[in-house]
Amino acid sequence: MSTPVLSIRGLSVALPAGGDRAHAITEVSLDILPGQTLCVVGESGSGKSVMATTVMGLLSKELQPVAGDIVLQGESLLQASRLRLRQLRGQTMGMVFQEPMTALNPVMTCGDQVDELLSTHTDWPAEQRRAEILRVFERVKLPDPQRMLRSYPHQLSGGQRQRIVIAMAVILKPALLICDEPTTALDVTTQKEILRLIADLQREQGSAVLFITHDMGVVAEIADQVLVMNQGQAVESGDCEQVLRRPRADYTRQLLAAVP
Repeated sequence: MSTPVLSIRGLSVALPAGGDRAHAITEVSLDILPGQTLCVVGESGSGKSVMATTVMGLLSKELQPVAGDIVLQGESLLQASRLRLRQLRGQTMGMVFQEPMTALNPVMTCGDQVDELLSTHTDWPAEQRRAEILRVFERVKLPDPQRMLRSYPHQLSGGQRQRIVIAMAVILKPALLICDEPTTALDVTTQKEILRLIADLQREQGSAVLFITHDMGVVAEIADQVLVMNQGQAVESGDCEQVLRRPRADYTRQLLAAVP
């Protein structure tokens, strides 16, 4: 059996004192194999995005991992220094955020933003970096990649901005791709295109995908494995067909009943 790209064991993240519960997430465990998509599903406040930002080392200062471990390709992320986490982000793990305008710098062209990422993580000369950026813009099906290179984020549509963010997340072929509600702000047609794009890139690169969503319809479309979370706790996990067709938890059945 393959070794998991990402393994989370008994992870608990504490909330500041005085909240409605002590932990944002409590003793959550999961494994994702190469080429596999694991969907973490739950309503707002379930802790699914906290899990994603903890893996990426982007957790806000008010939140604190207090138990468990996160292992990426055999390396503990909770033991890693901030410098090491910066090295891993982009190279070994990439993230697609829900709102691309918060992930992109409004005063830099899209080409310069991707080039900055490549300059940080590679020793490629400028000509090679530019060629690679144009190639990845074509892979994510952006129209007129040369124009996209020179464009600022506000000059693009929401779907195009999200494709730029995806291009940045996959350009160095990370072993793990984290997608945090990447289609929520998009119309239905663009949403389907983005989901198809992520699936295609995953197949090409063999990445493991941790996909955060509240939408059971999205789960049915892309998931291999599913983890259902409620109030910071994992209430059910298993392969997609089992969870969707034979759910064991009442909460999972409630989520499924809300799908048209």
